[in-house]
Amino acid sequence: MCRIAFCAAVLLLSATGVCLAGNYVVPTTTLTAQKANNTSAANSFASQTNGNSGASNVSKVDVHSLLYSGATTNIYAHLMVWFGGSNHMNVGYSSTDAAHVHAQVTDMISRGIDGVIVDWYGAGNNEDQATKLIMAEAESHPGFTFAIMIDQGAIKWDSCTGCSAQQALVSDLQYLEQTYFPSKAYMTRQGRPVVTNFDIDLHYSVDWTAAAAELSTQPVFLFQNNGGFSHVVSDGAYSWIMPTTSDYGMSYLSSFYDAGIPFTGEQTVGATYKGFNDSLASWGAGRVMGQQCGQTWLQTFSEINSLYHSGKQLSGLQLVTWNDYEEGTEIESGINNCVSVSASASGNTLKWTLKGNESTVDHYIAYISTDGQNLMSVSDLGAGATSLNLCSYSVPNGSYTLYVQAVGKPSMTNQISGGVKLTSTCIASSSGGVTFGASPTALTISSGGSGNLTITATPKSGTFNSTIALTCAGLPSGLSCSFSPSSITPGNKAASSVLAVSVTSTTAENAKRSRYTPAVWMFSLGLFGVTFIGNIRRKKIIPVLGACLLAAMIVGGTSCGGGSVPVSTVKASSSKAYSITINGASSSVQLSTTVVVTVK
Repeated sequence: MCRIAFCAAVLLLSATGVCLAGNYVVPTTTLTAQKANNTSAANSFASQTNGNSGASNVSKVDVHSLLYSGATTNIYAHLMVWFGGSNHMNVGYSSTDAAHVHAQVTDMISRGIDGVIVDWYGAGNNEDQATKLIMAEAESHPGFTFAIMIDQGAIKWDSCTGCSAQQALVSDLQYLEQTYFPSKAYMTRQGRPVVTNFDIDLHYSVDWTAAAAELSTQPVFLFQNNGGFSHVVSDGAYSWIMPTTSDYGMSYLSSFYDAGIPFTGEQTVGATYKGFNDSLASWGAGRVMGQQCGQTWLQTFSEINSLYHSGKQLSGLQLVTWNDYEEGTEIESGINNCVSVSASASGNTLKWTLKGNESTVDHYIAYISTDGQNLMSVSDLGAGATSLNLCSYSVPNGSYTLYVQAVGKPSMTNQISGGVKLTSTCIASSSGGVTFGASPTALTISSGGSGNLTITATPKSGTFNSTIALTCAGLPSGLSCSFSPSSITPGNKAASSVLAVSVTSTTAENAKRSRYTPAVWMFSLGLFGVTFIGNIRRKKIIPVLGACLLAAMIVGGTSCGGGSVPVSTVKASSSKAYSITINGASSSVQLSTTVVVTVK
């Protein structure tokens, strides 16, 4: 009987550690996901010698965060729709693939981009087919808009045989009016559709006033560069990338923004870019503007922020470009910030160091895992942070694998460290003579309602005069908790606080809790039983082994329950169950208990 009691005790201790760690870590992502391509770039796309990053894990921090405080500026991606044919680089996808167009638009939206400006090459070609797919996709995302930039190639290769440049321009504009302007997703200003062009005036002599007169709808015309503001029929101008400048285009951008100041009634559309390199383009001319490991991207935003503010808004901003892989300006696959992060552990503290320029890092995320693959975010920490003390988050005692992710500034690549093993000892093995628990240990609440639990701390003997501050951990979105009172001091008797749990929303994800499985029973038996059984005479092995297995079944059936409703019995279709940790912190002890809240 003594051996049976010992076996059960060992299993109980092992099960308790497994359950505490398992109940705390509720995976929200995986290591694979945080390393995988999360962009619309093809998975097969590899890094190129012109500076384009291979398909990577990219920051989805809203690109508006790079603008000045209070900015109302709309941000648009400049899109090339010529991929998939033999006349352009193979980037792993076709611009006329509806599934990929969907991926591109959803990726843009996930980065905070408000719309897209399509580089259009006339009617009836593959680029036009792709543009129609963009229109259909934009229409399925309320608030996301698109506009047409008529490329000079549309004049050169217009389908009307024998047309003059003027006739081709009119033909193109009338086609836009009939085909694209009626779309509910087409970009407008004060009800008028926006149209830009690229290099038409550089290559052709056309009469824009006469062309506009051929339309029943008068567009908002935006022209290129500083002179665009004073162009005939102009409603504003846009800036571009100037790869031959020696200062990464900063003097050109400054001059452009200054030129727009007197034209208060016109649109000023700025430009930001990562760099330029046309060495892989069939038309390349050896033009290169370095990326500076992301600094060029950030500098183009800084130029805007030095001139505009909440009281002086920039009308619009074009990201140059979303996917011109051939000229090395694409940001679809991400901008390489040339950083790496390494992690280490010291006691209960996770530490990390960054190699590279931290100005390209938006924040850090610390992840915790019980298996090294399924991760839960512990905390987001701002740039400049270098450590995280797990005891600040009441992590139960146990063995974990920890990771640190350096989340890049918008559209820059994310970097995650290797896994670090850490054994947490945040919760003291002795509670300092205080028992700590909840009654009841399970609570069911209807959506929009609330429920109460009683949290009690009781001295085991003598007195306990330290104040215990009460907090909740592991609350999902939509649940809130409050204590009355928020702290208790037991003295020489039990002290209690009423915990009110309220449901403000039922949209939180259904928490998944690991359960104590037979595999863990056998693991515990394997660790402690082999040596133990080895000392038993052969004829007694079978009875003792049977007793240990019976004890394992008893412990396994009770160790994770704690008297609460088992999370795995809750049907996701009708209710959601959440495991919430109640922490009690004083100057001498760290206490915790777990309750299960089911939301109907």
